[in-house]
Amino acid sequence: MTSSHQQSNTLTPIKMKKAIIIGATSGIGNELAKLLVNKGYKVGISGRRMELLERLKSENPNSYIVKTFDVNDVEMAKVKLEELTLELGGVDLLVISSGTGDINEELDFEIEFRTINTNVIGWTFIADWTFKYFENQKQGHLVAISSIAGLRGSRQSPSYNATKAYQINYLEGLRQKATKLKEQIYITDIRPGLVDTEMAKGQGLFWVMSLEKTVRQIYAAIEKKKKVIYITKRWRVIAAILKRIPGRLYERM
Repeated sequence: MTSSHQQSNTLTPIKMKKAIIIGATSGIGNELAKLLVNKGYKVGISGRRMELLERLKSENPNSYIVKTFDVNDVEMAKVKLEELTLELGGVDLLVISSGTGDINEELDFEIEFRTINTNVIGWTFIADWTFKYFENQKQGHLVAISSIAGLRGSRQSPSYNATKAYQINYLEGLRQKATKLKEQIYITDIRPGLVDTEMAKGQGLFWVMSLEKTVRQIYAAIEKKKKVIYITKRWRVIAAILKRIPGRLYERM
């Protein structure tokens, strides 16, 4: 008869989940990295500011792997993603939390170019690399932080809203590809309203959400493998209203 001690020695060890967060120096990406570590993940963190990544790592040195790169440099991004994945021993979840955007009513092209370059070119490279990696291993979960701003255009920030619309549609295309593959590949589109981060810009802002509450709801969406979710939930009401405003009326706003 096998003793309970012998049985415990034959148990299969629990596999630690591995995640990569693109854009973990501050805001949603930074707070989500902490939550994932608390939930038992080993996390690869990236961003442009090494000192902020190292500060995060110092809170729990054994749980983070740090790589510094700019998503706009796609050649370097490829190298660093491969290094992160190798050092983590694989990746189950990748979160794209990097992005930029500014109020730009004067249509300063430098601002528009920077926004498009980051939110479209760099973002697409990361999304494509991730999807192909998951396709090769036949499983994985890609999560991207888009925005409720992607539902309509904006006179105040034309490129930001347009690039978020691009992301929303691109993610839908990747979800369609994953469905056709019939593999365990999941695509989650997170559409926040206004969150209390540096990205919340402008005057007269309302329903600005705490970072902690935002990240808790994002984690819940990841666990449930949601396809699309508005953060926080009440922003679904605003989304529904935005979609239904007639074009002629919206143009006057």
